[in-house]
Order: sequence, then C-alpha cells, then structure tokens
Amino acid sequence: MTARVLVVDDVAANRRLLELRLRAEFFEVATAASGEEALVLALSWVPDVVLLDVMMPVMDGFETCRRLKAHPVTLDIPVVMVTALVDTEERVRGLEAGADDFLSKPVSEAMLLSRLRALLRVKQVTDAWRLRQTTALELGLDPPALPALELHGTRALLLRSEPEEARLLAGFLEPDGLSLFPCESEEEGRRLLMGGGFDLVLLSLGSPETEGLRLASSLRARAETRDMPVLLIADPAQHEQVLRGFDLGANDHVLRPVDPNELRARVRNQIRRRRFQERLRLDLDRSLELAVTDPLTGLRNRRFVRRHLEGQLKSPAGVAALLIDVDHFKSINDQFGHAAGDIVLGEIAARMQDQIRASDIIARYGGEEFLLVLPSSSVEEVMGVAARLRRAVSDMPIRIGDQRLTVTVSIGAALALPAKTTDMVIGAADSALYRAKRNGRDRVELASESDWPAAS
Repeated sequence: MTARVLVVDDVAANRRLLELRLRAEFFEVATAASGEEALVLALSWVPDVVLLDVMMPVMDGFETCRRLKAHPVTLDIPVVMVTALVDTEERVRGLEAGADDFLSKPVSEAMLLSRLRALLRVKQVTDAWRLRQTTALELGLDPPALPALELHGTRALLLRSEPEEARLLAGFLEPDGLSLFPCESEEEGRRLLMGGGFDLVLLSLGSPETEGLRLASSLRARAETRDMPVLLIADPAQHEQVLRGFDLGANDHVLRPVDPNELRARVRNQIRRRRFQERLRLDLDRSLELAVTDPLTGLRNRRFVRRHLEGQLKSPAGVAALLIDVDHFKSINDQFGHAAGDIVLGEIAARMQDQIRASDIIARYGGEEFLLVLPSSSVEEVMGVAARLRRAVSDMPIRIGDQRLTVTVSIGAALALPAKTTDMVIGAADSALYRAKRNGRDRVELASESDWPAAS
C-alpha cells in the first residue's frame, strides 16, 4: 500500500529518520518543521496521513491537529501524534483534538506501519464515498445534513470479555449514552451483528487471542459488517496480537488498565467516523436515485427505462413495451399554462403507477410521453394492462384549480420479438402509437409485423 505521508517535527533528525523508514516501504513523504508549515503543506499537497509531533514551539501538535480537522480540505486526513509523553491525559487531549492515534517515541517500526495501513484502509473508503459526493454536488444535488455528534442511543458489542471487565467498560461508556452488549462466543457475536443496530465492536483479547482475531477477520470478509469499526482491548504484553489485529482489519486499540476518558474518546472517534461514512453512503444512494428519477413525476427517467429494457431483452422470458402519449397535451399548455400541464403529467403518472405490478417499470420517456416495460409474452395480458392504464387516465377528470379536465392517452404496445434491440422494440411501439393517434386517440394499438421493419 502506497500513500502520501506528511511528517511534522521540529527536530530535523526525527524527520529524517521517519522519512527514511517510510520511503523504504515505498511511501511518498513530505516533511514540515512546524505546525504552521504543516498546515500550508497539508492544503497544497493533501497527504493521506499526517505524522505529527506533539511538542513543538509556537504551535504545538494539539493546536495543529485541531486546525487540520477544522478545515474542509484536511478534516478527513488521519492524524497520528508522535510523542514522548506517556501521560494518559495528554493522549485524551490529543484524541479530543481529533487525533486518530498516538505513537510513543522511540517509534516501533512494526507498530508505525501497522497503524498506517489500518488508517489508510479507512481513508480509502472515505475518499471513495467523498468523490461520489463531490460528483453529486457538481450535478447540483443538495448535500445531506451533517451526522449527529452525540452518541446517546448508540450500541456497541463487546466480545469475549470477563464479566468484571464488561461491567467496568459498560460503566465507562454509560455517561455518553452508549449501551454495551457483552457476548461470549464468536458465533453469538456474528449472529447479533447480522441483526444490525450496532455501531462498534469492542474486541477483548484474552486467551486464546486467536478466537477474537478470527471474528475481526470474518467481519471484514462480510459485506454487511465490512465497515464496522473494531476497537481492540489488550494487555501491554499483547503487542504482537494487536499488530495482527490491525492487519486483520481492526481500527483502534486501548491498553489495560483501561482509562475511562481514553476509551470514551477513542469510541467517540470511531463512531463519528462510521457515521460520516454512512452519511456519504446514503448521499451516494440518494444521488443515484435522483440520477434515474424524473423530478416532475417521480417516475424513473428515460436513461433508466432504456437500460432496464435492454437488460430484459437478454432474458429468455418475454418482455413488452408500452409507449403512452397524452392526447392534445399542447392545447392544455396553451389554454391553461405550463404549470397546469405539469399538474396533468403528475396526476397521470400517479394513476398509471397505481395500476402496475412491482415487476413493471414505468418511466417518463420525454415531454408528455411515458414508457412502460413489463415482463410478459402474452398479447392478452399486455393489451389488458394497456386498457387498464387508458381507463385510469380517462375515467376521472383531473382537477386544475376550479377546472376539471378530461384527459386521455393513446398507447402503442409491442411484444419483443427474438433478436430485437431496444431501439427496435421502442420503434415498433412508437409506430403503433402513431396509428392509435391517427385512428382517433384514446385507444390502444398493438405493433404488427409491418411496424418492425420501420423500426429497424
């Protein structure tokens, strides 16, 4: 895994040592001698992770970290504080400033690389979702609301912890409104997580350590839990197991005896990061939904229905297309205005949507035209659906202010023949639709053999 790493330290020898270690592992490295220089370089170079010394003159690591996390360009960049301080209060202070982890000097190369790989995995996911969010914003879609920062009502699963430790940890997290659910076996933990509703997994490394690590590995192998944050609880002597846990997908760790403030800070950071990723994912789902939806009628749009028909034509089951056009729609716009025309289109769309099955797809194809794709090889069934749609529109007038308009539609139907393309099927339905128009409107016509050559 290669990535950009910004090393920030006011001591030149420390910068050079970390730079050499990282370049040996094929990381791209830039260095800064102060917090001020780091902020400027972070904005211009945009690293994937920042290794930040705590004790620096003028602007220390805590303030530098706060400013990095406050800027929209750098807020997602993981920050690892490198310090000679061993005071738990200093670690908590750094975590509350937004740091993702701490490394103690002298820095263990194995722990450094392990933490970098773990943090970069998370950042790659975040970057992917943020790129999609940026695309959505460029398309003019409004961003969703920011995720909530308070943790009241969240739930965490605690696996393989002794009862006394479980009670202790639950008491530590209770002030934040987080509920802890202990379970003893990997099988039980997996079952609970598959049921959903959890925001974090606390994994207690006891004996044998491999049992807990097996769950961490299986979580990353399943799509449902791949992004679930995992926090290890370990003894100081379990250094190798912690490193192995990071390699298997763990996100963070805390050492026994567990300091309540440090645990709460690390838990808050992990859950907030998960919420941010969930927000980006929901934003993508929303963007995709908007990209295939007609904003006026709420139906699918032309792009979606054509792709859907193309896929249906590859199926051995039969498929049919109905092209539906509102009769005399121009006169409605001319007489009552375009706002009234929009009301008519919205009402027709709603009525037709109520008449179709879940397996049918209806879309606004363009202007006052709609296209319905339905899986069927029966002429009787297709013509029956078309007649039902026609009656749903014409049988009840549409109210526009004090006016009641009787609106009708003409429909052309085509049952797909073997080896026909999307354009051919829609072309055949279009030919049948024009015949319905010529024959008096408010009627359904089925594409005949003569319609297909014209379409091809």
